[in-house]
Amino acid sequence: MSNVVPRRYRGVAVTEADVPLRPGDLRDHFLGREAYRRTEYIVVRHEASTAVVRVSKASEEPLFSPITDVEMLAGPDETVEVHAPNVDTGVPAQLARTALDAAPHARCVVVRGRYEHVNFIIDPEPVPLRIVEVVPPEPAKLVDQVERILDVAEDLPPVDVRAEAIDLRDLAASAPAERYLFPCRGSGVDAPGAAVEFLDTRPPRADWVLVGCARSRQIHEHFYGNVPPNVEMCPRELVGTIEGPTLTKCCLLEDRVERDGSLVVVPWGASLGEVREGLGIVLGAAEPAWAPA
Repeated sequence: MSNVVPRRYRGVAVTEADVPLRPGDLRDHFLGREAYRRTEYIVVRHEASTAVVRVSKASEEPLFSPITDVEMLAGPDETVEVHAPNVDTGVPAQLARTALDAAPHARCVVVRGRYEHVNFIIDPEPVPLRIVEVVPPEPAKLVDQVERILDVAEDLPPVDVRAEAIDLRDLAASAPAERYLFPCRGSGVDAPGAAVEFLDTRPPRADWVLVGCARSRQIHEHFYGNVPPNVEMCPRELVGTIEGPTLTKCCLLEDRVERDGSLVVVPWGASLGEVREGLGIVLGAAEPAWAPA
């Protein structure tokens, strides 16, 4: 199982041991010793080595209870300890990123991070998440929202964000014209060598190519009575083959998040809450790619 991360780092204890970090020695060392009722894992240090064990206790009712079983999760030959004071060790995405950056070949990485809190991740393998979005504006809003959410989410798996930007200027260039109409002036898009208008300013009708989506065509028909030559720009329409968890957006969705297999679509102007909902859906479909323990 990949991405094994304790749900709460308060369940992780840290101790020094005066015995070799071998299963039998650690079992003999810990059996019968008292442990705090919330302790599920122990990061054990011996000289320059570190191991991680899981412990069972006689009871979780009293404040302390004798340890009744010890299971080695990662031995010293596969465990690396990292000091990363800016990392929130309660956030799986931050744990995985730190593990892969600082110790890419280690099976288990113990991180001493912000507030001196300690946590670990075993077999880090972030879920690849494709995000299809249009630019400009830059940074791509949906990608930025996802990265901001993942940086604080304690209940989402580690994610490898794979942004796929569709450039509106490239779309325009696919249909050469002297004048283009884009949906929104907020994008700040231009088209070198051509005039640019924006549908949301309702400019006087001209001979242009609309770079827009179904909603833009509907609005154009409402404003001007027809649909001009146009180039599709909806990320949902341009997403192509779906081969894994994919997140994109569509302006035809005004107040809901929609799932179609491995594809999840949020509204065009999605709030952080709606993007968070979409992430939960698309990453939930990727389980058991992560194992909160």
